[in-house]
Amino acid sequence: MKLLAVGDTFIPRDVMAEGLKGLEEYNVQVESREWEHENLEMLQKDNLIVEQQGPGIIDLPGKLINDIADYDILVVQFMPVSKKLIDKAKNLKLICVLRGGTENVACDYATSKGISVMNTPGRNARAVAEFTMGMVLSEIRNIARAHAAMKQGIWRKDFPNSSAVPELNGKTAGIVGLGAIGRLVAGYLQAFGCKILAYDPFVKKAPDGVELVDLKNLCKNSDLICVHARLTNDTYHLIGKEEIECMKPTSILVNTSRSGLVDESSLKEALTKKRIAGAAIDVFDNEPLPKSDAFLKLDNVTITSHMAGTTKDAFTNSPKLMRDILVKMLSGEERLPVINGVKPNIKR
Repeated sequence: MKLLAVGDTFIPRDVMAEGLKGLEEYNVQVESREWEHENLEMLQKDNLIVEQQGPGIIDLPGKLINDIADYDILVVQFMPVSKKLIDKAKNLKLICVLRGGTENVACDYATSKGISVMNTPGRNARAVAEFTMGMVLSEIRNIARAHAAMKQGIWRKDFPNSSAVPELNGKTAGIVGLGAIGRLVAGYLQAFGCKILAYDPFVKKAPDGVELVDLKNLCKNSDLICVHARLTNDTYHLIGKEEIECMKPTSILVNTSRSGLVDESSLKEALTKKRIAGAAIDVFDNEPLPKSDAFLKLDNVTITSHMAGTTKDAFTNSPKLMRDILVKMLSGEERLPVINGVKPNIKR
């Protein structure tokens, strides 16, 4: 059985190979390669294009995939897996993606070909959750604004929320999406003394101290809202104009997940008219942000360059997590992170 693992600038070839060590004991021959870019910026640019326009938009170097027909398993992080590539992969039975999202894979086409697609749920959950807490504190305590002012020689003490700078203790936090990231953020906020409300229609039993509520209730009663849902056709603009208008005038909205989950235009309008106190945003409809974008002119928003999940630990650990998943599969376990409903047709 042959496995092709294609790394990238974030997970280099040697890290990929090291993380997948041990699979040879299960009769898996591992070959590691790298989808090469000049720098991280170029990789991120290609990744954004793939996420927005689909995996068929980019042609891969021939040396990377010319012999793809020889492999049973393909492991990738950001490399696009298009219909064209799947057609070439005559023996392919399993596509493994080293992250939660699988936008870089033509999943529907893989399904039609009987190819299983698995992801790596929660691989950067802690990275995103910790970053989210940084965004919350930066926005409500004006950390980024004060830093930017001091860099310009200004000892700034006046901020949009100066009349009511809050503490987290005793506040109500709303978590939209109670998966691996949402649960971590809920735990962190509980440690700060927050009451936790959560909305997730797929969760029937919440962790201790977390109250499941409907989305309108959450938006209406939360002092801060953190968005951690998965973006699908059903969750597009989950936080829309109506939900934003339900929010308290003293509340903030934090999105470190996917931009499509929040109606960006309605959020900008609410911030401009000060209907809510502020926002902290790491993901945007247009990346990188155009120089004319309203977010760059607003003083009641903290913005970062789509970096919440980017830590060395998250990337380094991803191949190891997938190795463990593959070992479970090859050992006969059936509880696997298959995202397209096709059971892997691979035996040890």
